[in-house]
Amino acid sequence: MTEPRVVIVRRSIAAPRERVFDAWLDPATLARFMLPGDVTHTTAEVDARVGGRFRIVMTHGRGGAEHWGEYLVIDPPARLSFTWISASTDLQSTTVTIELHERDDGGTDLVLSHRGLPDRTFGSHEGGWGSIVAKLDVLATSGGRAG
Repeated sequence: MTEPRVVIVRRSIAAPRERVFDAWLDPATLARFMLPGDVTHTTAEVDARVGGRFRIVMTHGRGGAEHWGEYLVIDPPARLSFTWISASTDLQSTTVTIELHERDDGGTDLVLSHRGLPDRTFGSHEGGWGSIVAKLDVLATSGGRAG
């Protein structure tokens, strides 16, 4: 039996890990970088506590794509883990984990892993998370905060 593939995205971000961590739990900030591919607008609802839920709706030319899940681990500013469910996961629960490592220069090394994806959507999730993390990098590095 083969091991399931895992999407892994790594990025060095020239911003403090507290800022990077907080961006994932603030709904207004989350909506500003959760824009993969041709997504033009995102809304986010967040109940930032273990057992709390989130809902993200990404809007693109084909309509809206809803994603939702539950926070499994919230360990600021080092680790965040949550379930991720959408039509692209065949409405099955998958798991996203974000690890943030502080660098000597005050920046952050981010490692995002996404487990449990259907094979048919592996590539689109890999590209989507890469795009999302790149937008987070720009937002966090500029010191941008929503609202």
